[in-house]
Amino acid sequence: MKNVIITILSCAILASCGYKDTENTMTVTGKVKGLKKGTLYLQHITDTSLVVIDSLKVEGDGNFLFKTELESPEIFYLYLDKKDNNDINDRITFFGEPGTITITTNWNTFDTKAKIEGSESHEKLEEYRKVMSRFNTTNLEIMRAVYDPETPKDSLTQDSIQKASNSNLRRGYLFALNFALNNKESHIAPYIALKEVPDANKIYLDSINNSLSPEVANGKYGRALQEYLEQEKNK
Repeated sequence: MKNVIITILSCAILASCGYKDTENTMTVTGKVKGLKKGTLYLQHITDTSLVVIDSLKVEGDGNFLFKTELESPEIFYLYLDKKDNNDINDRITFFGEPGTITITTNWNTFDTKAKIEGSESHEKLEEYRKVMSRFNTTNLEIMRAVYDPETPKDSLTQDSIQKASNSNLRRGYLFALNFALNNKESHIAPYIALKEVPDANKIYLDSINNSLSPEVANGKYGRALQEYLEQEKNK
């Protein structure tokens, strides 16, 4: 009997050890205020497919917690199936990394009012997005001018609009490339090069790739950028 008890305790200890956090553990926790019923999914992209890592049914309490082991920082998605037959405002995008990341939001403004804390990589992503939104706003204003019936259709006006559009696009690309180069110690650098401006001049993308710190270069997006550039050279 004594041996049986010892065996059971040993198994319990071994099992509990398997759930201990490591230096690569990412904990995603937080609350969806006002959520009474629904299912939360933690997702990421593997190859080209959106893959569910874990899920949690919510009934009467919007608190949630997910844990997963990371190979390196990368983009994750917190998806909410609200059971309301409406796919709008249902997915939060965040840059995950080891440690504890806290996400707080409301069920009816799930992706638009989300507050994300605890990820330095995500802070960099938000910094980048904040400036890029200005270029996007300018682009929308230019497009409105193009389709505005009151905009003159003469060649001089149309050329001016086209030049403004080209200038805004060029400035946006330069900002993205410079942001990546200035953040070579962050996994945001290869992510921007690969996902935001992959059609930029390969000389600039090579510069970003060659400037990456060893840790970033060996991460998910660092390796993907290297593979992408090698494929482009072999075309």
